[in-house]
Amino acid sequence: MRLTLEPLDPGRDLALLRAWVTHPRSVFWGMQDATPAQVHDEYARIADDPHHHALLGRADGEPAFLMERYDPSHSPLAGLPELRPGDVGMHVLVAPTDAPVHGFTAAVVRRVMEECFADPAARRVVVEPDARNDKIAVLNAAVGFVVAREVELPDKTAALSFCSRADFTASALGGTA
Repeated sequence: MRLTLEPLDPGRDLALLRAWVTHPRSVFWGMQDATPAQVHDEYARIADDPHHHALLGRADGEPAFLMERYDPSHSPLAGLPELRPGDVGMHVLVAPTDAPVHGFTAAVVRRVMEECFADPAARRVVVEPDARNDKIAVLNAAVGFVVAREVELPDKTAALSFCSRADFTASALGGTA
């Protein structure tokens, strides 16, 4: 299976994106009741933000996941004492499906981490999932994330977590970052 990434186009990809972010399995994405206009506006805002990028992931050419990469010093995490130069923030959403493929989500998370570490300046990847999201916590641990602490963000209590290149390479799903 070939996993590729390309810039998300908020206009072209709107119907697909809205179906993903409003799906009941995507509850932790925080957009359950978003209208098409709200989804478009959010991703148009990201497209205009030099510190935040949304990428559409494809599996063998078919849309399959969403990746966001951001500079945590220009995010709601700005000012946290744990942040360091070279940190890269990341969000990932695998498209909801009625026909899950064993190992697919793990492969996506590994590919997303490889993309984050493709930039030689990236020293650590930062994530801040909802602290109640047990499924992503398992995946994050499998690629080397370590929870630093819980932090209160405007929309959730988040499990602030970090993964260094060395942690990723040594992890169960690790790569050669």
